[in-house]
Amino acid sequence: MRRFTLPPERVVDGRVTFDAGESRHLARVLRLRPGDTVVATDGAGRDYTVRLDTVGEAATGTVLAAERGTPESPLAITLVQGVPKGDKMEAIVRAATELGVARVRPALCERTIVRLEPGRWRERARRWQRVAREAAKQCGRAVIPEVEAPRPLVEWLAAKDPVDLALCFWEGGGVPLAQALGDMRAARSALLVVGPEGGLSPAEVDAARTHALTVTSLGPRILRTETAGPAVVALLQARFGDLR
Repeated sequence: MRRFTLPPERVVDGRVTFDAGESRHLARVLRLRPGDTVVATDGAGRDYTVRLDTVGEAATGTVLAAERGTPESPLAITLVQGVPKGDKMEAIVRAATELGVARVRPALCERTIVRLEPGRWRERARRWQRVAREAAKQCGRAVIPEVEAPRPLVEWLAAKDPVDLALCFWEGGGVPLAQALGDMRAARSALLVVGPEGGLSPAEVDAARTHALTVTSLGPRILRTETAGPAVVALLQARFGDLR
């Protein structure tokens, strides 16, 4: 069944109203008609089976059934990703969403190439959030991960929430990942820091250590930044999450 997204506030008294983007998609691209049935997820964990009543600029429908969507991973991962150039961040957000990351925090690092005004960064964040939304819809995920506005890496480190596992990935050294994980059998939360092109600077790695992150590496090969983040998310989901 076709899947669409809508925020929880668009479900009122058993009726839903799709936003302009989703309305255009179901009307002009999919050419759905009144009476057709779709699934609408509110991005917060609930799926609605909806019968379309009107199809146009603001499509509406009636809720036929509501249920909890696909369960989230037992491992809540926050990915602090150094912002890369070009459209690589979109690829990272898309893959991380499909792999079950809970949130993405884009980080401005010493070696970040792209430099924008704060307003432009907020625009980028909104675009990346749309990418996460579309990826969640495509993979059947009921919760859309939050993509926050970029901030300097040192600010993200200072704002670190208590987690079971906090790792900083650096190609310049650190203990192997297997050693960093040791014999840990369970983890409910993880913070992962990955640098942009060129990696993290030694000063940034020292800052990560100061904030109690374990500096680790991903083996003998240097991975591209758009590969490293999703690879680490997949590894941890396979060990502690729902990729089993």
